[in-house]
Parts: sequence; C-alpha cells; structure tokens
Amino acid sequence: MEVNELFSSIGIPGLILILIIALIIFGPKKLPELGKATGQTLREFKKSTNDLISDDEPQSEEQKAENVQKAERVDEEDQGKSEAK
Repeated sequence: MEVNELFSSIGIPGLILILIIALIIFGPKKLPELGKATGQTLREFKKSTNDLISDDEPQSEEQKAENVQKAERVDEEDQGKSEAK
C-alpha cells in the first residue's frame, strides 16, 4: 500500500479525528512540542539522506564549504524560530 493511497483513504474527517484524539491524549501544552520534535527529526533525516546521496558524488571544496554554510544557516533559523516562541 502506497502512502498516497493511505492518506486518500483516510480523508479530511479522519485526519480531524486523529488530531482531536492526539489533543486529548497529549494535551494542548505538549502537542506543539511533539510537532517541533517531529519537524526536527524529519529535517535531520532529510539532511542525512542528502549527505549520503552527496557522498556518492564527488564534490569540490567550494561545494563542501557551501553545504556547511547552508546547514549553519538552517540551524540559526531554527534557533531563531524556537527563541521567538
């Protein structure tokens, strides 16, 4: 079963029900923390996947330095967003 098939069979009412149940179980204070942790996990997974893919391809020193700068900017943006909340 593909992911698209799974979400298309759930529908909007099903997603709303899942969100309501999650709100009841975790409470309004814990839900944003869970969302933030999930987002950080997915971001880190994506970064690691991109690093693995890019490791297969030869890179120049300039490209490596550029990738490091991009990662640092993303980290700074994440810290700025978390401090604003």
